[in-house]
Amino acid sequence: MTGHRPLKRIAVFTFLLLLLMAAVPTLVTADATAPDLGPDTELYVVPPNQGAKRQLKQLEQNGSYTAAGLIRDMIRTPQAVWFTGGKPSEVKREVQNLVKRAARENAVPVLVAYNLPFRDCAQFSAGGATNVAEYKEWISAFAAGIGNREAIVILEPDGLGIIPWYKQFRGLPAESAGYEWCQPAEADEATAADDRFDMLNYAVSVLKAKPNAHVYLDGTHSSWLGSGDAAHRLYQAGVANADGFFLNVSNYRLTEHLEKYGTWIAKCLWFATDPGSWGLGHFDWCASQYYPANPNDFSTWHLTDQWYADNVESQTWVPYPGDAGLKSFVIDTSRNGQGPWTPPAGYPDPQDWCNPPGRGLGRTPTTDTGNALIDAYLWIKIPGESDGECTRGLGPAGTTVDPEWGIIDPAAGEWFPQMALELARNANP
Repeated sequence: MTGHRPLKRIAVFTFLLLLLMAAVPTLVTADATAPDLGPDTELYVVPPNQGAKRQLKQLEQNGSYTAAGLIRDMIRTPQAVWFTGGKPSEVKREVQNLVKRAARENAVPVLVAYNLPFRDCAQFSAGGATNVAEYKEWISAFAAGIGNREAIVILEPDGLGIIPWYKQFRGLPAESAGYEWCQPAEADEATAADDRFDMLNYAVSVLKAKPNAHVYLDGTHSSWLGSGDAAHRLYQAGVANADGFFLNVSNYRLTEHLEKYGTWIAKCLWFATDPGSWGLGHFDWCASQYYPANPNDFSTWHLTDQWYADNVESQTWVPYPGDAGLKSFVIDTSRNGQGPWTPPAGYPDPQDWCNPPGRGLGRTPTTDTGNALIDAYLWIKIPGESDGECTRGLGPAGTTVDPEWGIIDPAAGEWFPQMALELARNANP
């Protein structure tokens, strides 16, 4: 998956009191059926893939015991399992087997459902179901596989960051003039965006019908969508009936930045959907990392904090973090220990999200976050697996050497030994 092209559009601020009672749909927040993830939740450790096993064996045979120990520690850390296709009967069986194994160990697995039509807009992680009906059948089988067992579901990474034929803030006064960059010829311009939201709402409904499923939707990350834009997409996708949203999947953004960003999204959702809020319906009014803050200067982000203090916390009926009215979130910390990569000048397309060098593992997975709005830090992207055949814009994938690694990178999802060891060596903390 890619899904890391930032849309640096500034949220519009229009403080017209005459619009306070504008006729807009209100968000009715449903109580999550699953119990909250407690701080002592045991997360499931999945068996390592074959590429990791081969690297570990080779390092031990070569006497590289320190390096082998680093890889061993990495693959013994709880990580997600990705489900990316297959027949409904197959995905039901595979999910069922996984949740059973986890239950036997009194642990909670993290499952990634990644099968939307036009996923990744036909880039490195292209694929997915071919139509709406096929996807609904697949995700229903996925949910059936979970049954009554407990699981954390990361629902469609990039699913809201990359939407075919989508206009930012559609239906609001601030709607962008044109479509975003993802415009696949095979998708129906008139229905593609509506289909995406229909499928995600359906997925949330069938998954949350399971009594112990914790379901999170795509909130992108702190250098991609503005927090108001992300909140608006989450609202349209049915976040009211989900447990919350996830951030930073397969990316490298610093946890400190993501914590602020996620908090802003949660507060914007309340600001724009609570019937008593003066901002009802106006996701486009929400402050973000792009305004009044400077996205490239973290020292300015307190300006956006202040906007939420003035416009959310100041409304005395706003719920406390963790209450039903503020949605919580999870953060992928699998590869953000050293933060994002700053590419050298000169690449036509630096692809800073694609197998960047010098990165490190981030905070190990836990549900004991110390923050009422953050349900968990998770390793959702499997560290050590390639993002794709990165070329930095110098040639076609599959034939062009990645100049940062000196090789043709493994295809998306395949084990990348050099990067795996570097991530382990640069772990922080």
